[in-house]
Amino acid sequence: MTTTKTDPFQFDDLLTSTQRKLRDQVREYMESAVKPAINDYWERGEIALDLALGLRDLPIVGGTQRGYGCAGLDCLSDGLVKYEICRVDGSISTLFGVHSGLAIGSIGMLGSEEQKQRWLPAMARMERLGAFALTEPERGSDAAHVLTTARRVGNHYVLNGEKRWIGNGTIADLIIVWARDEGGRFGGFVLEDPEQLPGFTAKPMGGKIAKRAVHQAEITLEEVHIPAANRLANCSSFRDLTAVLANTRAGVAWEAVGLAAGCYEIALKYACERQQFGKPIASFQLIQAKLVEMAGDLAQSQLLVWRLAQMMESGTATSGQLSLAKQTCALKARRAAALAREILGGNGILIDNHVARLFTDVEATYTYEGTNEINLLITGREITGIGAFV
Repeated sequence: MTTTKTDPFQFDDLLTSTQRKLRDQVREYMESAVKPAINDYWERGEIALDLALGLRDLPIVGGTQRGYGCAGLDCLSDGLVKYEICRVDGSISTLFGVHSGLAIGSIGMLGSEEQKQRWLPAMARMERLGAFALTEPERGSDAAHVLTTARRVGNHYVLNGEKRWIGNGTIADLIIVWARDEGGRFGGFVLEDPEQLPGFTAKPMGGKIAKRAVHQAEITLEEVHIPAANRLANCSSFRDLTAVLANTRAGVAWEAVGLAAGCYEIALKYACERQQFGKPIASFQLIQAKLVEMAGDLAQSQLLVWRLAQMMESGTATSGQLSLAKQTCALKARRAAALAREILGGNGILIDNHVARLFTDVEATYTYEGTNEINLLITGREITGIGAFV
């Protein structure tokens, strides 16, 4: 049984010994290899690729996907991986999650057997990195109506359009571009070694305040030719993609809880050690009130994602439940980061103390995989039976 100081309702006791072992492996790597080095990458705005690649030595790549060298984790174990990575850093979480969740997940769930055999083994070894290009300059929440086009010409598709906010887009060996063909059918088109393709350009987005140790790309596609065999075989509508997005939305809920845990643990340690007026600031009522609020939010979020993992495993989780989990956990993580920053006072805005980095990273988590508003309305539609948006 773990201490209630950092585990308010013994969340650890809900895990099997195998799950705890995997959790501890990821935690050890993140604490020993990533935490001492990540701030320098973050401050320079440099991709922490070498730190992310260290995760390939753990049995976690590919998440819940089975076969082809993928980890084949249960949903709870997969959630714990995301929790532990984000507990230390959001940039590494995004770099790894885009590759292991979105890219591998898209091929694993929507590719043909030949496509899975062709691409997944090297991706599972992280020898070839993946990216997922859905969002566009004019299509964020309205992702189902992408403007990028794919025109069939003989044995090739010709892609035209723009993509934005594409994690790993400047370093990926394979990019899955989501577009519509001449008949209006939605599909995923895999660009192999994209930098070598005429008409493809990708540039990193600058000026970010969050997740600065991973780059998002602005991608332009001008008459980019790819083999027709590179269209994912089992996707013909946006609805087909929603199964992949459901997994990643659940994953972002876990990420948010990890961020909240990281903020809480840092704030608690600091409050117990920081001396003012001859005693630790944890002895003051207002500081204790903040810590208790954080502990309560953390416990609620941990239990929520634990239950969500059970429902994901049984295949009973609904879109409204997924959205409610993401919205609730991200909101509580945002509050935890703000309270941790307050507890650390001026030291809370220095990245040396890690909270400042998590404080900004949580803002990205709060927005992606469905904004707060969109997730609220998806859940609202499910519980009322009335759609409040198109």
